[in-house]
Amino acid sequence: MRKSMFHELNMMLVFLFLLLFCFKDSHCSLPNNLQNSVLLDIKVDNLLPEISPTGNPQPLYPLLAPSPLSPFTITNNTAPKLSGLCTLDFDAMHTMMSMTAIDCFTVFAPFLANVVCCPQFEATLIILIGQSSTETKKLSLNLTLAKHCLSDFDKILMGQGANNSLQQICSIGPSNLTEASCPVKDVDGFEKMVNSSKLLSKCGKIDLVNECCQQVCQNAISEAAKDLASVSYELDAMGLRRPSDISTRVINDCKSIVLRWLASKLEPIRAKEVLRGLANCNLNKVCPLVLPNVRPVARGCGDQISNRSSCCSAMESYVSHLQKQSFLTNLQALNCAASLGKKLQKENITNNVYNLCRISLQDFSLQANGMQESGCLLPSLPSDATFDNFSGVSFLCDLNDHIPAPWPSISHAPASSCNKSVKIPALPAAASGQRGLYNNDVMFLLLYAMLFILATIH
Repeated sequence: MRKSMFHELNMMLVFLFLLLFCFKDSHCSLPNNLQNSVLLDIKVDNLLPEISPTGNPQPLYPLLAPSPLSPFTITNNTAPKLSGLCTLDFDAMHTMMSMTAIDCFTVFAPFLANVVCCPQFEATLIILIGQSSTETKKLSLNLTLAKHCLSDFDKILMGQGANNSLQQICSIGPSNLTEASCPVKDVDGFEKMVNSSKLLSKCGKIDLVNECCQQVCQNAISEAAKDLASVSYELDAMGLRRPSDISTRVINDCKSIVLRWLASKLEPIRAKEVLRGLANCNLNKVCPLVLPNVRPVARGCGDQISNRSSCCSAMESYVSHLQKQSFLTNLQALNCAASLGKKLQKENITNNVYNLCRISLQDFSLQANGMQESGCLLPSLPSDATFDNFSGVSFLCDLNDHIPAPWPSISHAPASSCNKSVKIPALPAAASGQRGLYNNDVMFLLLYAMLFILATIH
């Protein structure tokens, strides 16, 4: 087994070396049997951890791939002990539950949290409550029931290989399954207050590429949420209530009710597409990274950058901390580059240190391995992780998207393919509002990239 394990690892490393070498040499060609393959697919049958006599897996070694996920139909020996008090139909959602477990797989979850895991985790909960409302006529759970259901939900996911801290990672608790401050929580009350046919026509199917710019569904959701929130206010003399009079917190809580109602009217797969599409619009607007104090960089890059080596050393050291946080989408990386650039400009660094030190968008994301020019940027329309018995848990990274980080101008606005006045570097097609193949941006399937990530972080 050990000899086979090292053979597979050597094959993987050789393949990665060839790929990275070819990135630097446009005339390089891969072996014939690899030229037509854009996915790195390495079998790991012999890299699985042994099972102890007690049935528990032995601790994973850094160079061993995680064991395959259990199927949703868990045997009696591994079935989680559920409360028996939750009214949500987990069995009817077994396919989506399994996908959520894969997206939130143990070691990957904290690093894919913002882009993949948490949007899927939240969407699954919304759909579970929405689908149950067809029987209960309720679009929320009371707090006691919410505690039982969320606990059961976690146990089922963990039984399939998901991380055991998803509530903390995704900042979701039992209160997120209730109506919170929204005054309407039942289907009948919802349909009396909201133009449901209009809402369904706007959000029954969304344009994943253009929704973030045109906000067709988002505006319909906001309008419906304001209608629900207005129930808690007495009408004025004109019989009207201005939206500005309604608390933003109440409106946001009512948006959750709107999404659950939508999920009750759509097939689960369609509901997931809508919810994940809306989540993408929000996550691509901001930089999810925590940017440490930039004064060490300011000291190295001060005095009009009299010492380039000192400045770039300080920049590289700073960026190395960012690379330990999470995987980013292209647009998130653009926003992170802008946010860091603004912080540096406030420290009187006016020269373009990104250009000087060759900082690229990839440098803001978690690195696929410890080598240069191998940061993993996800598309701005990120896909789910995948799992099979041969290659395990995998996800797509664009290893050839080596775009220089743009130094922000004084009038810089958040990165968006909607704002035509903002000059955005040439991003992959899906990030710039176009559907289609990634013709010039080779997409590679990273097989257990975490074995490199763990070595880099620890």
